[in-house]
Amino acid sequence: MKTDILPVLQREMIRILKRLDAKGWVANHDGNTSVRLGGNRYLITPTAFAKDSIRESDLLVINGKKQVLQGRHRPFSEWNLHEAAYRARPDARAVIHAHCPEATALSHVNMEVLPTITAEAVVSLGDRVPMIAYGYPGSEAHLADVSEAFREFDVLVLEQHGVLALGDSLEQAYLRIELVEHLAKTQRIALQLGEVRTIPATDIERLLHKRTKAGLGLAGRNGKSPASEPELIGPCSGPLPPTAIKSS
Repeated sequence: MKTDILPVLQREMIRILKRLDAKGWVANHDGNTSVRLGGNRYLITPTAFAKDSIRESDLLVINGKKQVLQGRHRPFSEWNLHEAAYRARPDARAVIHAHCPEATALSHVNMEVLPTITAEAVVSLGDRVPMIAYGYPGSEAHLADVSEAFREFDVLVLEQHGVLALGDSLEQAYLRIELVEHLAKTQRIALQLGEVRTIPATDIERLLHKRTKAGLGLAGRNGKSPASEPELIGPCSGPLPPTAIKSS
């Protein structure tokens, strides 16, 4: 007999929601999570709930058109962000959106979070965490930017909005958000002390090859090696320029 995986995923989602709340990455009714179930079905959080108060019975199952198939509450309004991620990445099994203060604060001064300040982060996240320029929630141009960036990257910062991550599980998506917020805090402290320095470009290239060998990133998913040395965001040493992906 095939084991019903839905209760397992419901328990896991509740665990992740409590961690998001404990970290202070969601406030009021902020944030949302989803898991792809297959058959055009998704397990999601309901709208208008503080994340630490959600119970397994409050979670919903919807289809891709946001129609409720199971549950008694309403879906969250930002489903289109999750749908844009799933559309771009057929390999994605989970998406998490949180309003992390450090990463969001950097976006307010038009700065990307830099994984290139530590070697481990380059292997985990690549050489960039793109910042998607502010767009009215749900606007077609904004969703197109999100979907396009997710074709290459696993986690994004939404300018003046928060962090959006996908993964092959809720745990992986959560850990990607955790790493981005940690990097943002480190970057902010470094800026207060003086300047932010990135690791050497030759080391970044070697680390990206490790990332590819681990099956991560666009090249890893395609079974290819990086074609050329990645372009750094900012110099290897010194202050960082503002940067963002802008809607056309």
